[in-house]
Amino acid sequence: MKKILGLDLGTTSIGWAIVNEADNEKERSEIIKLGVRVNPLTVDEQTNFEKGKSITTNADRTLKRSMRRNLQRFKLRKENLIEILSEKGFITKDTLLSENGNKSTFETYRLRAKAVKEQISLEEFARVLLMINKKRGYKSSRKAKSQDEGQLIDGMEIAKKLYNEKITPGQLVLELLKENKKYIPDFYRSDLQAEFDTIWNFQKTFHADILTNEFKEQIIGKGKVNTTKIFLAKYKIYTADNKGADKRMQTYLWRVESLTKKLSQEELAFVISDLNGTISNSSGYLGSISDRSKELYFNKETVGQYLMRQLDENPHTKLKNQVFYRQDYLDEFNSIWETQAKFHKVLSDELKSEIRDVIIFYQRRLKSQKGLVSICEFENKQIEVTIDGKKKTKTIGNKVCPKSSPLFQEFKIWQILNNIQLIEKGNGAKRELLQEEKEILFKELNLKEKLSKGEALKLLYENHKDLDFNFKDIEGNKTNASIFKTYQKLLN
Repeated sequence: MKKILGLDLGTTSIGWAIVNEADNEKERSEIIKLGVRVNPLTVDEQTNFEKGKSITTNADRTLKRSMRRNLQRFKLRKENLIEILSEKGFITKDTLLSENGNKSTFETYRLRAKAVKEQISLEEFARVLLMINKKRGYKSSRKAKSQDEGQLIDGMEIAKKLYNEKITPGQLVLELLKENKKYIPDFYRSDLQAEFDTIWNFQKTFHADILTNEFKEQIIGKGKVNTTKIFLAKYKIYTADNKGADKRMQTYLWRVESLTKKLSQEELAFVISDLNGTISNSSGYLGSISDRSKELYFNKETVGQYLMRQLDENPHTKLKNQVFYRQDYLDEFNSIWETQAKFHKVLSDELKSEIRDVIIFYQRRLKSQKGLVSICEFENKQIEVTIDGKKKTKTIGNKVCPKSSPLFQEFKIWQILNNIQLIEKGNGAKRELLQEEKEILFKELNLKEKLSKGEALKLLYENHKDLDFNFKDIEGNKTNASIFKTYQKLLN
């Protein structure tokens, strides 16, 4: 008699059954037990599950809890701010802290913009502080760089250089490459978009039938590969082959030439696709914040002045999703305080520090997560400890090595190299890499994030086209690669 467990895995349920299966005619097959476990998912959760997105059913609950905490903390900051403003005589219990009456819409915004250069009363100043306390800007403990969020840019010096020298990002990069610089800086999305528009308008005089407004709308937000596909599908135009000795140099040479001379259709398709892909990569939530910060700097405006200018131009403009960096709000706070301190002696440095650093812009340090780091499974031992009069077994030993550790990175490279198999395309023969071959690849991988299969084969063998690996990409030493990039940035 065989005992068999059967499972039916569905998107929202798992059916199961345990059966006895007869081995001969004397025995009788029978179902021992069966059942089903249902996992009720919403439409969005099921869609994400089917797409393979790793979002848990608790994510929505966690998000709402985070919103409640943020609201609670805002209310606490507001209470503390009103308390100290009352103590210092800025406001009383009867003071109105919001717009009231006819033609008072956006009055606090006007006061906020005015306070940077002109005197306002302490009561009006209190309203401005309460507005800044409500939205105090974006600040993150991590450097995000993802498809949804985009890339966080901190390249004001680069933006100033472009502005002062009246050059495009492509022209700047070409200069750096001609000087044998290897590091390419990050650019604001607005600078890349300005270069794209300049190239588009100039080349439109030669290729008006291709660079239409409809086509421009079609490629907005598309990556390099998708833009290339649209060129091919719509106009049957392939992008130019970049087969030079220095492909990166050729890419930027075409970009610079596109500003002043006519390009062929293939070269045009290459430049537009490449630049549009770069813009797409720099877009997103963080890219928009970076662009607004840059605009504040060059217009010599504060957040309040920037928002008030928009309201003057269009009273119905939407301000809700216009996010700024925390530093932009800090700069505005300091500018307003310094101006108003000239007219009100009560605005001392001590009060400024208390309101700015303790109340409005206070942010606690991140909680330590060291307790979540597990103990190495190879270097541990178990001991008996007494807790509340009861003996318990406790595992002690060395903590696991972090992924960023150079030791782990080297271990990971050797682990991959030991699993690589060399395959001859002709007869399908397989073998492991020789020690000498592994050492050659290790030296290369120890300074790079990864090597493609083609690059690795070309590095080892002359007849690389006749050979194959069982790995598409070979992961390298990400820690050393990051350090190396930082050195390049410092040298440039």
